[in-house]
Amino acid sequence: MRILVTGSAGFIGFHLARKLLDQGWQVIGIDNLSNYYDPQLKKDRLALLECYRDFTFHMVDIKDKVDVDEIFDRYKPEYIVNLAAQAGVRYSLQNPYAYIDSNIVGFMNILEACRHNPICHLIFASSSSVYGGNKLAPFSTDHNVDHPVSLYAATKKSNELMAHTYSHLYGIPTTGLRFFTVYGPWGRPDMAYFSFTKSIIEGKPIRVFNHGKMERDFTYIDDIVLGIVKLINRPPMPNPNWDERVDSISTSFAPYKIYNIGNNEPVSLMRFIGVLEGLIGKKAEKIFMDMQPGDVLRTYADVTDLERDIGFRPSTSIEEGLARFVDWFRSYYNV
Repeated sequence: MRILVTGSAGFIGFHLARKLLDQGWQVIGIDNLSNYYDPQLKKDRLALLECYRDFTFHMVDIKDKVDVDEIFDRYKPEYIVNLAAQAGVRYSLQNPYAYIDSNIVGFMNILEACRHNPICHLIFASSSSVYGGNKLAPFSTDHNVDHPVSLYAATKKSNELMAHTYSHLYGIPTTGLRFFTVYGPWGRPDMAYFSFTKSIIEGKPIRVFNHGKMERDFTYIDDIVLGIVKLINRPPMPNPNWDERVDSISTSFAPYKIYNIGNNEPVSLMRFIGVLEGLIGKKAEKIFMDMQPGDVLRTYADVTDLERDIGFRPSTSIEEGLARFVDWFRSYYNV
């Protein structure tokens, strides 16, 4: 089966593509290899994927409609996993237009391509950021998500609305996945766990926002990938009798569904740093700072529907996941 993975040189896209290739899929990967973080890391991920006979890569930016349409015309993928996006909450304060270009215009191009090229299932990346200022936890896909606190979150919420519209109008089976703080080997250098590890090893101070009084539902990359793989062949079914008064708002009269993928176990920032210190064997020099604009105090995923529908819930502990990451970090950077 042919599957298109956008953002295939990115963190999640790389791991997903490798898993699919191991399972015998024909994977078409596209990525723009942006310099948001070190492009060499993306090239090294890509080099591993290019060892597979069934992997084909094209350097394509999804905001370029002509290039996206050409990929669909040429390969006629049956399944799409859209992971290409401008990531990062804090960067959205500095360069907001990058988020409109990639997350809005780019996603529109993917939807239009799916409209004109019949597919079996479109899966796209949303984010736990859509829960914004919500206080009730754990965060459920039945909760209202109309109060984002960053442009990044607003673009991800927009993706969910755009996808539902196309699912309804053109019958495209569509699943949105709200990822919760994904971490692990080959991760993103802009993420806290990555930068903290680098700074602690190098003896440099780390910035601890909101004086450490935050919690995150850290989710290990292998759990994320397994969840995606289990969902690929389970396109959502429409419910013609859907009624928002009695049915889940994460489902629809269209073939559309939203899931959380998170570890369902928030970890305090100070415990997280303590685990890293233990694994590295070195205490961190901490600079305590106020809350950053766009940040949230806590993320906590309710994964009840994920477990019900595919019999799976993420379960890798922070101790196990960070140990694997630190081992990879030492090996990759030879430290």
